[in-house]
Amino acid sequence: MLRVRDRSYLMGRAIMVIVMGLLYGSTFWQMDDTDSQLMLGLLFSCTMFLSMSQASQVPTFMDARSVFYKQRGANFFRSSAYVLATSITQVPLGILETVVFGTIVYWCGGYVALADRFIVFLVTLFLCQMWFTSFIFFLSSGLPNLTIAQPGEYSDYMIWIYWMDPIAWCIRALGVNQFLAPEYDVCERTGTDYCTKYGKTVGEYSLSVFDLHTESMWIWYGWVFFIGGYFAFVFGAYFLLEYKRFESPEGVVTIEENNDEKVTYSKMPDTPKQNEKIIEIFETDTEEGGVRTMRLPVHPTGRGVAIPVTLAFQDLWYSVPMPGGKKDEEIDLLKGVSGFALPGTMTALMGSSGAGKTTLMDVIAGRKTGGTIRSKILLNGYPANDLAMRRCTGYCEQMDIHSESATVREALIFSA
Repeated sequence: MLRVRDRSYLMGRAIMVIVMGLLYGSTFWQMDDTDSQLMLGLLFSCTMFLSMSQASQVPTFMDARSVFYKQRGANFFRSSAYVLATSITQVPLGILETVVFGTIVYWCGGYVALADRFIVFLVTLFLCQMWFTSFIFFLSSGLPNLTIAQPGEYSDYMIWIYWMDPIAWCIRALGVNQFLAPEYDVCERTGTDYCTKYGKTVGEYSLSVFDLHTESMWIWYGWVFFIGGYFAFVFGAYFLLEYKRFESPEGVVTIEENNDEKVTYSKMPDTPKQNEKIIEIFETDTEEGGVRTMRLPVHPTGRGVAIPVTLAFQDLWYSVPMPGGKKDEEIDLLKGVSGFALPGTMTALMGSSGAGKTTLMDVIAGRKTGGTIRSKILLNGYPANDLAMRRCTGYCEQMDIHSESATVREALIFSA
């Protein structure tokens, strides 16, 4: 569905495939079938075009990866589901591109007019294209940024890896498919007896000139290589997306520790009320010399499905740079705010317009990406981090889309 909505991308790809197909077909119009170099050259050009054109999807994969990180972090779906969906969406596009481009080039170029050879030609190009698509997807999943994902050239030490080169496998399979056809399985052509002079048929001699194999099994070997490489890269992309991510948590804030304050946390023994526990937070007031204590009840469940969470924040300060002021000059938007919210209850945050209600909620939810925060934000008595807040809380505000008939719970579930 996302592919269908991207009309500009699809139109661009369609125009590119048709124009390049017509360009190749008109340039190599009805080639001389005795010129094996020309025929293999066009096969090489077809392979390079369909393969290298997949590099244009690197920015698409990289942009989609950042969205995946956010949605995967919120447990919208598994990494395997994303990889499978991305891989499947590439197949119809690859089939259309291969059929349109391959059909134009094959028949305009004057290759062997046999149905089985034409089908093998299309299947080989399609598998090679899918190999490169999965390879690009794999690179986009495992490299930290777009600059590294698009190197201008390979290192010299990779040139020797002949048997890992998909272009070589594709040219080998396409060449064998063409030159082992019955049209080339003859001894004499253009007045030369190839069987007597070289001990090979016309097709076998044409392949041997370029050090290509002359057995039809190499078509199957090429297909196995492409299919195996495709699934290997898809699995590799899944592994990288699942276990190695290049993301920074949203709403990163700086929490400054105040060494003058001594804060300790302890769990009180069970109260007479069954399964109810009290978390006490002790804070030493350095100005007055006294000790302030906040007692918050926590109600754990034994089912292990969902644990109610008590949110508490103490002496919360939020400062931002002064607009138009000096470099180190700041203005305090929140000054020493404290409070808590118990599970299963509704807490109203009241105040006049501009009092800082939304600012307070944004700070607690980790939505503020700038400024300085000084406070203790706790979940069940433990310091909250960005990941914990996203896991156990939902957040919506008045700017979201709400239905007047929805309850508070429904609005939160829908918008958060």
